Amino acid sequence: MKRVLLIIAISISVVACNKTTEEVKEVKTAYIDTSELMKEYTEAKDLEAKYKAQSEEKGRQLEAEINRFKQDAANFQSQAQANGQEWAQKRGAELQKREQQLGYAQQALAQQLQQASGAEMDTLIKGVKKFIKDYGKEKGYAYIYGTGDAASILYAEDKYDITKEIIKALNDKYKSSAKAEEKTAEKK
Repeated sequence: MKRVLLIIAISISVVACNKTTEEVKEVKTAYIDTSELMKEYTEAKDLEAKYKAQSEEKGRQLEAEINRFKQDAANFQSQAQANGQEWAQKRGAELQKREQQLGYAQQALAQQLQQASGAEMDTLIKGVKKFIKDYGKEKGYAYIYGTGDAASILYAEDKYDITKEIIKALNDKYKSSAKAEEKTAEKK
């Protein structure tokens, strides 16, 4: 009797184990190196180049004013002795005020560029996240993890890295939207 109960218990557990292994499906996961993604994504490169060019252009204008100030400050040193103390104090105060204004202008320029690029970068990142979410749904992934600067994965096999696939898909999408914008601009 005990043997029969033991055999029944074993056969029930074998059948139960078979059912649970049949019911469990493989979970498809992958990861993306977010640092590499942002380095290789064409839209991110274009955005960075855009703000670098703006920074250089506006920086040249400010640099010209700074150079004029430096020249005036150098002239002040030589003229101060010749024109007397009263003139030197008055001119020195003007130079200090101008130096302070140039400092404020530099800070304002840096802040303006940072805010504008930050807003566009936030929009870009939101778009990338949405794209990855849609990509994951379309390809049947249960999870897509991110590695890079804010690493949440300490190790993963290379076969689960879909970074290059995502970069290619994002760049293709960006190229097609850029071509569409060019055609729209040509029609106008």
